[in-house]
Amino acid sequence: MTTKSALYKNLLTDIENIIDDSVPTFTNLGNITALVKERFKWFWVGFYKVNGEELILDAFQGSPACVKIAKGKGVCGKSWKENKSFIVKDVSLFKGHIACNPNSKSEIVIPIFNKRKEVVYVLDIDHDKINAFNKEDEINLRLINKLILEIV
Repeated sequence: MTTKSALYKNLLTDIENIIDDSVPTFTNLGNITALVKERFKWFWVGFYKVNGEELILDAFQGSPACVKIAKGKGVCGKSWKENKSFIVKDVSLFKGHIACNPNSKSEIVIPIFNKRKEVVYVLDIDHDKINAFNKEDEINLRLINKLILEIV
């Protein structure tokens, strides 16, 4: 049986190997979301891009999703506004949660920073089970930011 830490180690290596700075960022983010979703079998994996005072849906894997999120709204908007990650064990208990899909039960959101330490994307991952994410997920998913720095 493969441990979660081994899955993350392999994932990060695969992301590093697949990133190509000669193609659009969207293309790379699409491949990253595909790798993450395929590796962990999570319900939904995607990036929202900062655009003015909104997050706009960017590359993703999964069901259709909310296309715009205002700064400070929902888990993604709050992550962007506060420049920090959130692990939501049960989305029904998160005040102001935006229910893009009723099958989403838990969520982890990681802000993605550029070299100037500005949030440029938010990585949003949903699971159809309650309490699916923990600190190990947050720590490892934050490492993706270091790889994305090469393309944003």
